Amino acid sequence: MVAVKQEAQKMIQNLPDDCTYEDIQYHLYVVEKIKNGIGRAKNGEVSSHKDAKVRMAKWLLN
Repeated sequence: MVAVKQEAQKMIQNLPDDCTYEDIQYHLYVVEKIKNGIGRAKNGEVSSHKDAKVRMAKWLLN
């Protein structure tokens, strides 16, 4: 768990001095989503490009 804390501290240190709490929350959210996506991809939980197009078509045509 220490690695997560250190990673968050490093991320915050790289933000501009005038960042807001919202900026910090957004960056933490993005990092978490990327890590989750990488983990899912490693576990084979992915969709093909064709499947993604079919799913998106349902959203765009409604």
